[in-house]
Amino acid sequence: MSQHDKALFGGGCFWCTEAVFLRVRGVTAVVPGYAGGSTSSPSYQAVCRGDGGHIEVVEIAYDPARVSYADLLRVFFATHDPTSQDRQGADAGIQYRSVVFYQDEMQHRQVQEVIAELVNERVYAKPIVTQVLPAPIFWPAEDYHHNYFAQHPEQGYCNMVIAPKVAAFRKRFFCLA
Repeated sequence: MSQHDKALFGGGCFWCTEAVFLRVRGVTAVVPGYAGGSTSSPSYQAVCRGDGGHIEVVEIAYDPARVSYADLLRVFFATHDPTSQDRQGADAGIQYRSVVFYQDEMQHRQVQEVIAELVNERVYAKPIVTQVLPAPIFWPAEDYHHNYFAQHPEQGYCNMVIAPKVAAFRKRFFCLA
């Protein structure tokens, strides 16, 4: 996989973000994990406590012939609240902050362009607080987090938080789903 077919996003709970991006046509893999902190091999428990400064993220592998990085960004910004500092819904803490980690200057430029589009179109009433940073080391999450929504459809969090997010994605981005 080359740099150009990876994206690294933090949009709150990685279970939610993973569930959305697994449904994007042209996405070939989504791996939940951690990035941006100061410790090696972080654990879910440490990240939940805010230890080490890591963020819950997803690493997305995609086929750029089927879906563009800009379209991935548009899905990302539309499926979480990029105006909320260190919080997504009831999930609060630095590990839930909104962040795009770019792989190269092309991605950096595209993130800036998509944010400028959203600002110019006044999509949000509040300022976008999404951090835009160079990609750090990505640490895959423990195996039990992978494909969490599909493995736990009966769980309350999945029904009340993830399922509506996936439904909203499908409705808004039917052409990419």
